[in-house]
Amino acid sequence: MKQTALVLITLFFFLSCQGQGLLTDKNNFTRQDTLRGSITPEREWWDLTYYHLDIEVIPDDKFISGKNTIHYKVLQSQQVMQIDLQHPLKITKVLQNGKALEVKHDGNAHFVSLLENQKIGTVNSIDVYYEGHPKEAKRAPWDGGFSWKKDKNGNHFIATSCQGLGASVWWPNKDHMYDEVDSMLISVTNPKTLTNVSNGRLRALVENKNNTVTSHWFVNNPINNYGVNVNIGDYVNFSEVYNGEKGDLDMNYYVLRDHLETAKTHFKDAPKMMKAFEHWFGPYPFYEDSFKLVEVPYLGMEHQSSVTYGNKYKQGYLGRDLSGTGLGLKFDFIIIHEAGHEWFANNITNKDIADMWIHEGFTSYSENLFLDYYYGKEASADYVIGTRRNIQNDKPLIGNYNVNNEGSSDMYYKGANILHTLRQLIEDDEKWRGILRGMNAEFYHQTVTTDQIENYLSKETGKDLTAFFNQYLRTIKIPTLEYSISDTTLKFRWTNTVEDFDMPIQVEFNDQSKWIFPTTEWQSIEIASEKIKIDRDFYVKSKKI
Repeated sequence: MKQTALVLITLFFFLSCQGQGLLTDKNNFTRQDTLRGSITPEREWWDLTYYHLDIEVIPDDKFISGKNTIHYKVLQSQQVMQIDLQHPLKITKVLQNGKALEVKHDGNAHFVSLLENQKIGTVNSIDVYYEGHPKEAKRAPWDGGFSWKKDKNGNHFIATSCQGLGASVWWPNKDHMYDEVDSMLISVTNPKTLTNVSNGRLRALVENKNNTVTSHWFVNNPINNYGVNVNIGDYVNFSEVYNGEKGDLDMNYYVLRDHLETAKTHFKDAPKMMKAFEHWFGPYPFYEDSFKLVEVPYLGMEHQSSVTYGNKYKQGYLGRDLSGTGLGLKFDFIIIHEAGHEWFANNITNKDIADMWIHEGFTSYSENLFLDYYYGKEASADYVIGTRRNIQNDKPLIGNYNVNNEGSSDMYYKGANILHTLRQLIEDDEKWRGILRGMNAEFYHQTVTTDQIENYLSKETGKDLTAFFNQYLRTIKIPTLEYSISDTTLKFRWTNTVEDFDMPIQVEFNDQSKWIFPTTEWQSIEIASEKIKIDRDFYVKSKKI
């Protein structure tokens, strides 16, 4: 989710849970940035297979404690393992086969020395015990951590959010996007007057003797670290079964008790979302884990199979339309945007946060595809073009690699407009839909790089998109069509572009539409008109000389 300061400037724009202090100047990156953002030697030799996160949450003290049992497959024979956990939380001990292990601490990175030889191909585990008062989110989801709130009845209302900042802000793990755990059990103990909802399906609910209850949630599919969540409140549940492309899909909704009747009406956008997105992107990627919307005390986040919701039961973005067209009030922004991340962020996940445009560009684009499905292609175009007013072009969409650094917040609506422009180049809408569906099949449950996405799109479109993506992802320059008309001769060329930029574009004259094929060199064609109109669906500028 994350959207930027952008909308606070133009329309209260929406960030999602990051940005927070991560966008430092590239000359100011520290050793901690590298330890957090790179595949270190202490990470690369082992592959995650399974987590069992088992914690107790004590709301009155804003305190958590417990352990994470980390199962891993040995890829190379090494003896030192990097585990991440952020201050002020502390690792109290690490065990393997009941034996205490030495841990050397380097800021938020903790290096565990293993006693037993790590034989290639074996699957081993360690138990990491920890405790403390986790960082409290002051402005979730933008700053991340635990949100310790209360509902209007005085009940604790608690949630986690940590995109960008990292899951290690509240639990110990291998905190890098490249390696997703294959499956996971999340066990949370809390006061029995409250309910915890986490990812996946509820396996068991156990009442304890000390007035607490432990819920066990099992995630059957690979999951990225920031997608793991804990949500604790005075929840009530209602549900429905959606007949989807892969059969029956359980859709569950957990809301505060006083909001039940409102939610039953308002959450009708959820099955509408599922129908539209399965059409455009293919089957929902996590049938085995169900789909949930969970009310939280902050705006929302794309936690896998446990999408969090805090849009106050309003249409648009907290009642606002980010496109300025009125079309943004046709749907609840958080339901549509955050659920769109199930395909782009949770199914297809960036390996490095520098490539987060893959998450946010495609998901922002999903907003207008939702409109396309229900209101038509012109409404869809109106919406995405309307969002251009939020684009700042302050820096490239791709950030710095290996230091946990995201690119420009323009990854949202510049990203969406890049994809809208690409759709025009394909012309055939069914082919475009097939490409989007094919992408979710090709990279099903995988972590990817920008290069992989670019290569896939070039291959499937049958076009060399190298210059196209270099222009839009790696520079802040908007292509400008420079042109002149003399008598019946139209002269034109691209300026403000990267080398070899040669994107074709449609122009209109005399109520006709015509493709032209500009390069950075002047070209000319004969037209029977004194003026032309640039097709609005292309994210470009024009200049008549």
